[in-house]
Amino acid sequence: MSETAAYVPPKVWTWNKESGGRFANINRPIAGPTHEKELPVGKHPLQLYSLGTPNGVKITVMLEELLAAGHTGAEYDAWLINIGAGDQFGSGFVEVNPNSKIPALMDRSGEKPIRVFESGAILIYLAEKFGGAFLPTEQPARAETYSWLMWLMGAAPFLGGGFGHFYAYAPTKIEYAIDRYAMEVKRQLDVLDRRLGEVEYLAGDQYTIADMATWPWYGAVVKGLTYEAGEFLSVQDYKNVLRWTDQIGARPAVKRGRMVNRVQGDPKSQLRERHDASDFELRTQDKLEAAEKNEG
Repeated sequence: MSETAAYVPPKVWTWNKESGGRFANINRPIAGPTHEKELPVGKHPLQLYSLGTPNGVKITVMLEELLAAGHTGAEYDAWLINIGAGDQFGSGFVEVNPNSKIPALMDRSGEKPIRVFESGAILIYLAEKFGGAFLPTEQPARAETYSWLMWLMGAAPFLGGGFGHFYAYAPTKIEYAIDRYAMEVKRQLDVLDRRLGEVEYLAGDQYTIADMATWPWYGAVVKGLTYEAGEFLSVQDYKNVLRWTDQIGARPAVKRGRMVNRVQGDPKSQLRERHDASDFELRTQDKLEAAEKNEG
């Protein structure tokens, strides 16, 4: 039985469009738009352009929590950006986010529109815009919130682009890559579990933007909502993460936020675009049948 030859990197890397994998058709080594396409603009000052991935869910959860807390100015339009079809490379989206990643936000409430991109930046921006909502004013809780938010922003790529890619999406299974990233994800889960064994929420006794940022990533993993890797990672060992995941997932605003811009799973859990609070109740059978047809 012949062994596969070891890969030897060339002196100069060149782009191989046939590299394979689920996202090979949209990955490229250059920035900028690939086509002209203006973004739609709805009736609310806050315009969100996103998809119901973990990074997108962070923001829709935050917006729904703001509305639930009585911040009427947080009403928003959520437009679906289909990253599989390359919507993120349209000229209008690139103007809002030159990095061509979801989510991206336009705040049109002032004289001049303000763009905000990168999910962590959007969470901080919204918290500050609405008087420090879900962002403690007192220390050390404020420092803990920022620290755990930045922890998530640095840690999640190891879970998604690292473990998730090689475990679920890569065209071939590479033992070294899967082992390397599984080890790191389990270390991260242990970090969270130890912290959540000491406190109710990541920053302490207050529910904050740090929880909103972390829950869609690590909560989804331990509940088997991404990659179907729960058994592989022995997620049942992280009792405190599971407790925290269930506690946050039970919040009505979180349930609504998770539905917005969602295009996978049970059609009844999807609200592909959101333009009014009533959209959650006015999901007709026609819409559900259309969603089911698209899924098929």
